Amino acid sequence: MKALLVLAVAALAGCTYGAPSASSAGPGGSVITIDVSLTAHAQTPVAAGSSGGYAPATLTIPIGTHVQFFNSDSFAHTASLVSNGTTFPTSSPLSANALTPSGTSLSNAWTSGNLAAGARSGILLADVAGTYLYGCFYHYGAPMRGGLVVR
Repeated sequence: MKALLVLAVAALAGCTYGAPSASSAGPGGSVITIDVSLTAHAQTPVAAGSSGGYAPATLTIPIGTHVQFFNSDSFAHTASLVSNGTTFPTSSPLSANALTPSGTSLSNAWTSGNLAAGARSGILLADVAGTYLYGCFYHYGAPMRGGLVVR
């Protein structure tokens, strides 16, 4: 019984709202989860411009890390690559193609596709060093944008 209590407490200790979490990815290691919620994550200034709707707003990870997006909001979002540059585009470069999941690695064009409330994206591999800026097809101008820096 004591061992069960210790496991329950350990599991809950990793559940910080809005923080990236790690979960099992199987043979390839762990997955970093980025929380997606326009209502929970306010606009904040970051090096690439204004960010919001994703937590953390920007995240630095090593090559080989796996990333997944989780929509904790009550309505749909996407997480879609908008630039490999250093600043967010002024207006949304996203087309309706952002609504269909594509890509398995950060270095290629990718999108979570439409993420309904409570949905998780496919897993993306951080395969090449660089800066990957992403945004939401529906709420890019809110601004719902985030960034991954792979080193």
